[in-house]
Amino acid sequence: MSRGVIIILDSAGCGGARDAVDYGDEGADTLGHIAEACAQGRADKPGLRQGPLALPNLDKLGLGLAMHASTGRKPPGFACRAPTGQWGYGVETSRGKDTPSGHWEIAGTPVEFAWGYFPLKTPTFSPELTRELIARAKLTGILGDCHASGTEIIERFGEEHLRTLKPVCYTSVDSVLQIAAHEEAFGLERLYDVCRLARTLCDPLNIGRVIARPFLGERPGQFQRTSNRKDFSMPPLPGNLLARAGAAGREIVSIGKIGDIFAHRDTGLELKGKSNSEHIDLTLRALRETGEGGLILANLVDFDTEYGHRRDVAGYAACLEAFDARLPQIQGALRAGDFCVVTADHGNDPTWRGYDHTREHAPIVAFGDVSPGPIGERATFADIAETVAAKIGLPKGPRGTSWL
Repeated sequence: MSRGVIIILDSAGCGGARDAVDYGDEGADTLGHIAEACAQGRADKPGLRQGPLALPNLDKLGLGLAMHASTGRKPPGFACRAPTGQWGYGVETSRGKDTPSGHWEIAGTPVEFAWGYFPLKTPTFSPELTRELIARAKLTGILGDCHASGTEIIERFGEEHLRTLKPVCYTSVDSVLQIAAHEEAFGLERLYDVCRLARTLCDPLNIGRVIARPFLGERPGQFQRTSNRKDFSMPPLPGNLLARAGAAGREIVSIGKIGDIFAHRDTGLELKGKSNSEHIDLTLRALRETGEGGLILANLVDFDTEYGHRRDVAGYAACLEAFDARLPQIQGALRAGDFCVVTADHGNDPTWRGYDHTREHAPIVAFGDVSPGPIGERATFADIAETVAAKIGLPKGPRGTSWL
């Protein structure tokens, strides 16, 4: 029996979304703009990378053609015209350009309701929410209370946080409440407990995620977020691919932040490392150990958190090249009959204004036990779930169509 594998390159969108203008993102193109910057020498960084974007393995599978099909522009550095994989792109139909929306739609259940958002003003949280969080978590107060970049806000409030132990609370254009605190002085478990309380307060507001953002350091210039981030999400929608696999008694392995995104529902064995490299190692472990008919979902988050939000073009390009270099290991670990999809959940164009996600198409390349060729424009990310379901013998879900 075939196994299904979905690897999500978090934020590696390929532009072209027709509704991008509704999100203020018309013209955003994460992969395309990175390729252009590399070709023009704007992503050269001594000791890190230089020259055109080099993704030979993804190109061989059809990534360059998928990018061209999405935007109508030929990306520099991509030359393959006879791919060995299936290639195309997906159109996000969910209302939102955040992580849960993208992942839930990839799993077959697009978000058709409206997420709650915090207003673009300071203070941004309602007095009632702030008062209840302070009282229930036994805090002396909070800092921040605004829209902000996560790295910038700990620079701004880190020292005051260490003096007062008031957590730093902030949001973005996404449906999210983020809470930053010093991992040692405030305590990691205490931060998680505060976030659990915040999760209950955010449920009536339809806020998608509460995110714990621990950091270390003693003064500005030294503050660094750690890998102990934890997301507290709303429960996923029923009928998703994970739920169907669980109901069928299939072995499920969730790698990276998949468990958090799906609120630990039907997420099976959860494996979490500290970097893309470690998550690729865990994916290879899962491919060695998972039985026939199993489902493996992996999220590689460094693209988004380390480089997209920080608008680091060179870092994002190097991260893509590092993944590409390890792709043959993943291909070599597949068994006869296995099916693997590499895709993205949204965009985060490092050449774009601001520090938020961008509304884009998601590239799709698939390989393993499939015939190579184009799959065209997929009307929803949910087609990924339905294709994997068809391949490994799971029931059809509520949305999407298999391209097999």
